[in-house]
Amino acid sequence: MTADHNRKIILEDGQEYYGYGFGAHDEKVCEIVFNTSMVGYQEILSDPSYTYQAVVMTYPLIGNYGMADEDYERNTPTLGALIVREYNDEPSNFRSAATLSEVMKKFGIPGIYGIDTRKLNRSIRDFGSRKVLITDISTPLEEGLATLRSADIPTDAVSRVSCNKIMIFHAEKPKYHVVAIDCGMKMNIVRSLNKRGCKVTIVPWNTPAEAIMALDPDGIFISNGPGDPTDVPETVETIQKLIGKYPIFGICLGHQIISLAYGAKTYKLKFGHRGGNHPVRNLETNKIEITSQNHSYAVDTDSLNGTALSVTHINLLDNTIEGMRSETDRVFSVQYHPESAPGPQDSTYLFDRFISMIEEQQNA
Repeated sequence: MTADHNRKIILEDGQEYYGYGFGAHDEKVCEIVFNTSMVGYQEILSDPSYTYQAVVMTYPLIGNYGMADEDYERNTPTLGALIVREYNDEPSNFRSAATLSEVMKKFGIPGIYGIDTRKLNRSIRDFGSRKVLITDISTPLEEGLATLRSADIPTDAVSRVSCNKIMIFHAEKPKYHVVAIDCGMKMNIVRSLNKRGCKVTIVPWNTPAEAIMALDPDGIFISNGPGDPTDVPETVETIQKLIGKYPIFGICLGHQIISLAYGAKTYKLKFGHRGGNHPVRNLETNKIEITSQNHSYAVDTDSLNGTALSVTHINLLDNTIEGMRSETDRVFSVQYHPESAPGPQDSTYLFDRFISMIEEQQNA
């Protein structure tokens, strides 16, 4: 620690890292995770799946291209906090409308820079995700540890970030009508469906199946979102009632919700998957896709036995399930993000597969 440090983080095991504040100067308890993406900090900041999480960026320089109005995944970021090695507050980009710090300050998101993020990320990798306190440099260690012990990470993340009323996004040349269940949906998913001729009706996370059927959809989409899939039993029940009636496509949390709807189980990973460089094998084509990921939970392989789901994709780093399908029910899902922005774009074909399923259902 030096005399000019003004912020620090405290981990549950008593580790302290000293740095400098940017963004909001709020004190906050979050779950600490890391992201290995080299670009895309704006999309990470505005991705609802990071609700209640403090994200450590492994790429050292953050903030250098500012914040562009067109690149938000949601207009109201809910990231818990951002931890970086080097922060640049003078972006060089003609599209930039604000600095990262200005946006974080507006939405009450604290940031800290100047710490050894390599050491911190090794700690997360070795000991797993855990609670962290972002606080002022003057906070005594014992006081900070007491705050961590008394704080629980909320389990209402999906209800916090989901829409509270129906929203409709029209396609330029509409062919199909997709109802999307919003568990924390990224806007590039809407863009990807609109681009393929889908009018998208977004409904809140706890919308009953009967209300969705009344909208007369051609297909059902279940979005990404934050937290534990077992925290949203209402959405699981809705999907159980819709299986077999419509083509269904789930991404990330939607993938986990589908597994629960079929009677499988999920579990929490040690430190999750976050970043734009995860290799995934497509078992149907034997091709490798480089994917963007952001999740803490995975589907238990053994629990799929006896269900109508089969595995279609596997993560080559840890052999976790990355994709499933039920051919008879016209249901499929992936754990990663085929709509990832700014990339990679190896998996955009999955949206075309969804459209093909809708066409097959209509022609059946």
